Amino acid sequence: MAIMVIALGALYAELFNQPIDDFLPYFCVGLLVWTLIASYMTESGALFTGSESYIKQISLPYTVYVYRSSWAKLIIFAHNFVIYFGVLLYFQIWPGAVGLLAIPGLLLIVLNGTAASLTIGIVSARFRDIPQLIASVVQILFFMTPVFWKPESLRGYAYVTDFNPFFHLLEIVRAPLLGHFPTTANYFAVLLLTLINLVVASVFFSRYRSRIAYWL
Repeated sequence: MAIMVIALGALYAELFNQPIDDFLPYFCVGLLVWTLIASYMTESGALFTGSESYIKQISLPYTVYVYRSSWAKLIIFAHNFVIYFGVLLYFQIWPGAVGLLAIPGLLLIVLNGTAASLTIGIVSARFRDIPQLIASVVQILFFMTPVFWKPESLRGYAYVTDFNPFFHLLEIVRAPLLGHFPTTANYFAVLLLTLINLVVASVFFSRYRSRIAYWL
């Protein structure tokens, strides 16, 4: 991750004609948070199919597999997050007290990721080609989400980010870590997305949890 941040950060700073001391921290935090978000989507397909032997032999709540997966992603994120402190020290920047807003932002990402994991895991248990489809969609979303480019570069195409829920998820963590306040629109979009995610996950789980073991 550190090699990717340094190599791609320096390259894209040159390509986009951006000061590296401004662009590389932006890209670093964006890539760290995006990796966490993307992992929830790409790895959730194996949430239940990857635990088939346990599900068929041991009677455990299905939520155990969801929480285990989410906890593993948080551990990996924590390891990668060390890179952020290295970038701060090198460029001698500090977000200040506003950086604490990244904590509730991260919790919202985890909540959304956990709910989405449950939904994707259930659907993938029934339709085994869903993980491949999601992996392809995530690759497209990576380029459509301002991870290594800035929203203001779109000029007249601001709707690309305005209606992109992943941008708002990214921004509620990235902005505080860079010393900026997320906008009200960011929080509103994330709260709306959270509500939708929780409702969809609850409906799918209550309706199909009795069938998961048979689908496996």
